[in-house]
Amino acid sequence: MEVRRTPTGHESLIHRRSASELLRGGDINGLTVPAQELTGEELERHVAERVLTTTLEKAVAWARSNSFFPATFGLACCAIEMMSIVAARVDVARFGFEAFRASPRQADLLILSGRVSIKMAPVIRRIYDQMLEPKWAISMGACCSSMGVFNNYALVPADKFMPIDVHVPGCPPRPEALMHGVLKLRKMVQDDPDAGWRERYGAIGTEEVLTGEGYAQDTAVNVPRGSDTTGA
Repeated sequence: MEVRRTPTGHESLIHRRSASELLRGGDINGLTVPAQELTGEELERHVAERVLTTTLEKAVAWARSNSFFPATFGLACCAIEMMSIVAARVDVARFGFEAFRASPRQADLLILSGRVSIKMAPVIRRIYDQMLEPKWAISMGACCSSMGVFNNYALVPADKFMPIDVHVPGCPPRPEALMHGVLKLRKMVQDDPDAGWRERYGAIGTEEVLTGEGYAQDTAVNVPRGSDTTGA
């Protein structure tokens, strides 16, 4: 199918003149056009269609959020899921995140894909410290976030030794889940994060607030009273 753009004879002055002619005036089809030929609705339409205003901070944040450079770094079985996000099914290249860098000096996103042992924690922290500023980190999988099924003395959650921006749950999470986490990180970098469940549902906290006689003045629900021997 071939698509052609043909004039209809009812175009506005804007569509019939080049940008330079709109700015400085000139000769159009043998007619002299002054520089102030756009007024009223024509001028409003010209500004609405061609002018975009923003701030330098928002422009820089938009560029950063659409050009993450993840480090080529895997820890365990979650790394296989991380590798597959560059394949055709998820195609992370649609968002500009497919350029995995083999050096922390060229990366600004660290995806911790797998369980973190106590011996590996200082190595990961060193890699994170060598990355470019500004930098971000994603904790991928239950093992890295809360030690998951391997909840023993040999493992440590990632947010115990380095800052984590986004946690992706799952064991292991699917590539679509990791992609969802990266997109959430992108909104955070653009200073427009998604509302958490506390904001969505108006929740005060995760504790159970007890009401009734004897509990009206309690501010710390899970702290025993002075005469209580709980935990003794």
